[in-house]
Amino acid sequence: MARAATPAIAALVAAGVSHTVLAYRHDPRTEAFGDEAVDELARDGVVAEQIFKTLVVALPKGLGVAVLPVPSKLSLKATAAALGAGKATMADPAAAQRSTGYVLGGISPLGQRRPLPTVVDSSAMRWDRVLCSAGKRGLDIALDPRDLIRLTNAVTAEITAL
Repeated sequence: MARAATPAIAALVAAGVSHTVLAYRHDPRTEAFGDEAVDELARDGVVAEQIFKTLVVALPKGLGVAVLPVPSKLSLKATAAALGAGKATMADPAAAQRSTGYVLGGISPLGQRRPLPTVVDSSAMRWDRVLCSAGKRGLDIALDPRDLIRLTNAVTAEITAL
């Protein structure tokens, strides 16, 4: 059997989860990774709110993960509450990369080096499939949001800021 391209894809294959890998051309000069994914993938019936970004947050007792639509802003207060913490701040980028095993712009909620407490924005349940990073810049995975939630042991909550 061929080796999966990333740990995220390997996790889906190992779990027998139906998914589609979507590749797009990543411009190495961009730092707006989510916006780039939207620009490249928002076609074929996929809308921006269906494409989710993975943000790593610092909690009082470690790190956590927030998964939300690319166009949305993260509510740190709602994220902390969903993860049972008193507060949350954005994690140091180097700490996020070390903990997950992925580079910024390619952090997937799946197949992380160390599974972290995860919250997925409840808007994911409006879709039959959502897209998230496959663990590499320029590579996304489309999957059923219920599978994403199950495989990451996530809670769901409204974590977007108005």
